[in-house]
Amino acid sequence: MSSLAFTLPDGTRRTVTVTRLLNAGYAGRSQDDVAAHVAELAELGVPAPSTTPALYPVAPYLAQQTGSVPAQHGRTSGEAEWALVVDDTGDLLLTAACDHTDRELEAYGVAWSKNAGPDVLAGQAWRLDDVADRVDSLTLRAWVTGEDGTEELIQDSTAAELLTPHHWAEVLRERGELEPGTVLISGTVPMRHGVDQFAGRWRVQLADPSTGNEISLGYDVVRMPEPIG
Repeated sequence: MSSLAFTLPDGTRRTVTVTRLLNAGYAGRSQDDVAAHVAELAELGVPAPSTTPALYPVAPYLAQQTGSVPAQHGRTSGEAEWALVVDDTGDLLLTAACDHTDRELEAYGVAWSKNAGPDVLAGQAWRLDDVADRVDSLTLRAWVTGEDGTEELIQDSTAAELLTPHHWAEVLRERGELEPGTVLISGTVPMRHGVDQFAGRWRVQLADPSTGNEISLGYDVVRMPEPIG
């Protein structure tokens, strides 16, 4: 398990002791587009899921609020996402997240790759009820910083591209899992072609254009020493 803390716009703090962490996959609103994406990944050797959208259980301790992510090699990268959090009071929160994924391991199994890196969450959150009427207009963006120190936009979309938090809340309710301690990561939006995802730093922003409010996170990807033996 891990313990997370979030600051709401009014300054109040909410906590969650994570007992269940789930990563949605292939969770685009258009399942026709998802099918095309599955076919593209298959050509790269990534096994197709048995059903879409998919839902992958992840070890709860991998839900982290951190500024540094260790990586065993140079082919790991983040994914801009939102996270649905059931806090310790049972309230539903929405925040920014970045699913850091091992791309080498992904070719052997997506579920394995999801358990090889953390889901990094921001330190701010909104009550889902407070943004429920405008979820689709929320923007989801990510930037990467390469070796030359230049930050480059790699993902730029809206939450309308993804299945909604309310959709996943209902899925969790049907599974008996919409309870304190559950965190669900949304799945991601397309990356821009030509931008190197294997960068040394990731930054993710979830923003509300109607209010100007935003939630952001950032972390460095730190290569681990080579193993001995």
